[in-house]
Amino acid sequence: GAGGDLPFFGSVLRRAQCVRRCEEPLLGAVSRHRAAEEVRADFQRRVPYSYLQRAYIQLNKLEEAANAAHTFFMANPEHMEIQQDLENYKTTSGKATLIDWEARQHMEDYSAGVRHYDKEEYELAIESLERALRGYYSEDEDCQIMCEGPQRFEEHEYLDYKAGLYEAIADHYMQVLACKHDCVRELATRSGRISPIENFLPLHYDYLQFAYYRVGDYVKALECAKSYLLFHPDDEDVLENAGYYEGLLEGTVDPATIKPRKEAKALLRRHKLESHLLQVAAAGLGYAYTEPNYWNRYGARQDEHSVPSSISSEPEDGPRLSLTKKPMPKPGRELKEGGPLLYSDVKFVYNSQQLNGTQRVLLDNVISEEQCRELHRVASGIMLAGDGYRGKTSPHTPNERFEGATVLKALKYGYEGRVPLKSARLFYDISEKARRIVQSYFLLNSTLYFSYTHLVCRTALSGQQERRNDLSHPIHADNCLLDPEANECWKEPPAYTFRDYSALLYMNADFEGGEFIFTEMDAKTVTASIKPKCGRMISFSSGGENPHGVKAVTKGQRCAVALWFTLDPLYRELERIQADEVIAMLDQEHLGPSEMNINPKDEL
Repeated sequence: GAGGDLPFFGSVLRRAQCVRRCEEPLLGAVSRHRAAEEVRADFQRRVPYSYLQRAYIQLNKLEEAANAAHTFFMANPEHMEIQQDLENYKTTSGKATLIDWEARQHMEDYSAGVRHYDKEEYELAIESLERALRGYYSEDEDCQIMCEGPQRFEEHEYLDYKAGLYEAIADHYMQVLACKHDCVRELATRSGRISPIENFLPLHYDYLQFAYYRVGDYVKALECAKSYLLFHPDDEDVLENAGYYEGLLEGTVDPATIKPRKEAKALLRRHKLESHLLQVAAAGLGYAYTEPNYWNRYGARQDEHSVPSSISSEPEDGPRLSLTKKPMPKPGRELKEGGPLLYSDVKFVYNSQQLNGTQRVLLDNVISEEQCRELHRVASGIMLAGDGYRGKTSPHTPNERFEGATVLKALKYGYEGRVPLKSARLFYDISEKARRIVQSYFLLNSTLYFSYTHLVCRTALSGQQERRNDLSHPIHADNCLLDPEANECWKEPPAYTFRDYSALLYMNADFEGGEFIFTEMDAKTVTASIKPKCGRMISFSSGGENPHGVKAVTKGQRCAVALWFTLDPLYRELERIQADEVIAMLDQEHLGPSEMNINPKDEL
């Protein structure tokens, strides 16, 4: 046409002028409000709240300090020092409820809606979930706008990169588009979590369609069912529900006039167009891009409300992919195994080859039956629901309750006389025994340090086990972000990249389900399955070579000591260092060690 590209670029220039005119009066010069990437990363990790906590302490404002510490901890759940600070705040102030100053309101409303739904408070559930949806779409709009800021081209950061006009525009727009496309994942990811809540946006409509049915609003029920089916048009349960609602409306309202919600339809249309453009551009411009499945449905919510149909369960974490991830580096050390087990009573069962993997070992008789019983007794006296999971009693599945305790907590309870001191020390001693065995068997030529030690029990909740098809703990890797669709594991934050080896020491077998499983990187193909029993220990390297999970515990309680180790002394478990100090103090007081001898009997 006349003027060629000039009308298009005229429009671009006017838009840029408009943005600049809006920004400067409201926000000041660009240098004042466009932060460096390092600063943005610190804010994303909530680092300023760590400083705020210390500042509030200096001002003797303990309540504000506690809330600042809690806000930081929600995004940094592995930070042991802050965890200890929070325990101290709770002890000194008696304040059990802390405020997350950065809580995302749409997620808070969603969680409230699910809680009301579970209690069959359907009108309150509708109110919360509708508010969550309004918040979600508002946050989505903000997310889209924020993506239009400055971008970095990681593939082109060298001096001789001289892109032409259209290449430069395409490079920048691809970054913006990938950012916008990923808003779906961003809005579904809780602070401090590795992966988004699976199927997050569609689940709002899934909960709502049944809640509206239960309060007798069949028009809204059908509207929400049709909205859900935009995302999952082949979902048999919701298709059946929609047909049921249409039958209820027969003779009063023409079901054909009830349409899916406009905002859901618009978002999905935009999302599909973004996906198409990204894949076309990736093929044409040489980008490495894999389209994630943003609406995964690995586990359907199962509640007792099966009229008109069962509804899928609250989701597990789903996969996460993005345009800019780097592949996991190769291990920097030679991988060996087959070293001495150090203790004559420990029985070798299977090695890596027999377990169909790499850096794996299965051992029995690591502790005795009596030690299992004693450890179980001390666990009953010290465990708290949600300990180690930021207070979440059902962090991996709504069908089980999780309880846990740390070594330091056990020793403190023992010192205070709340549990037998000998039993409390047993927890410390067996974890040290496990560490020695792992270090020796895998022939590590440097010291293996504790990264985190946790005694954890998971209990099947009665009335919630019928037709379960979820896992007790979803498939994951311990030091990288498992990416099943790309068949990769990305060793980058927020994964605990410093973990090198893991071990699970089982305490009992009197439960149903709960098998530990290894899989391929697809998170589906099982390569080995292990039935826990007293004294059995599975140990393995923590990387993407060993994806693993736990099958559903359908009856009883499954208890284990979970151990993660690191070869980097900078990431030593702070609570372990404090526990060592408590042990030294006890020895000075001549309280002596437990009856268990942790010194190797036949070290070679």
